[in-house]
Amino acid sequence: MKKGFRTSIGGQALLEGVMMRGPAKYAAVVRTKDGLTVKEEPAPYLKEKYPVMGWLFVRGVCNFIQSMAIGMKALFWASDQIELEEDEKDAEEGAEEKLSFKLSRKGIGKGTFAIATVLALAFVVGLFTVLPTYIGGLLSPWLGERSFARNAAETGLRLVILLAYMLSVSQTKDIKRTFAYHGAEHKAIAAYEAGGDLTVEDTRRYSRFHPRCGTSFLLTVVVISMAAFLLLSIPLQSLELFEHRLGDNFLRVAMRLALLPFVVGISYEINRLVGRTDNIFSKIFRAPGIAMQRITTREPDDDMLEVALDALKRVIPEEKGKDAWDKT
Repeated sequence: MKKGFRTSIGGQALLEGVMMRGPAKYAAVVRTKDGLTVKEEPAPYLKEKYPVMGWLFVRGVCNFIQSMAIGMKALFWASDQIELEEDEKDAEEGAEEKLSFKLSRKGIGKGTFAIATVLALAFVVGLFTVLPTYIGGLLSPWLGERSFARNAAETGLRLVILLAYMLSVSQTKDIKRTFAYHGAEHKAIAAYEAGGDLTVEDTRRYSRFHPRCGTSFLLTVVVISMAAFLLLSIPLQSLELFEHRLGDNFLRVAMRLALLPFVVGISYEINRLVGRTDNIFSKIFRAPGIAMQRITTREPDDDMLEVALDALKRVIPEEKGKDAWDKT
């Protein structure tokens, strides 16, 4: 691997496992009592089939939606593997009533997955869009209906809510382990980019903080959304039709949701540009995301590193360099 190589392979921590996605497929690996359980499925970038989805700004939205769908699918699969172990334990212990309840929830199929995905999206929108906007409305008598101060306050609220949410969930036992798997994912990718041996012993020495983590993308979305809404509100202020309604919370939420694809597309392009270099500007830009990773990652143990490396090796393309960052 040449010096300075940056891979487009990305990953996600799962319950007792790691998912890695490469240019052609994704692999989810979970550790169970019987060893490593693996799920592999083709997952080529959408632009391979639909060139329009590789266009500037469009590709960011398409990649975000596809990545979220794959991530949710892997999370559900990993959860099923862990529950299967618990089911077997319940059966051995004679907990028939508990086992019967668990089995009744299995095999529901794609409908449940779709509903769960929609509910997850609704939760994210409610927590990071509706709630800050509502609180901003309560503060508008002091901040002004269309002022920069209100937009800044809402953005600050989103950051506070995000930080509080991360800190609160990080205290639970399962999430602590999941965050350690997140650290293992970062170490594995760092070792691969550095041309390491991809062994547990070699990978252990790399940092759990990675400059192109999804955490940085999330923070970029928050900041860009503030700028986009502020810029849009300026021309609308001159329109009498909106003059008396821009302060309405419902309209503000609707406008933010309408702007979300634009914000995601812009954020993707910025992260893509910053991810190419290691100059002072890019390091400053990535600093908040690296700081957030002190919450969302933990030092993994050797078993976790083994899982992450196994998942990574399964998605590395046969054609060397096909997964280069600039080719996504």
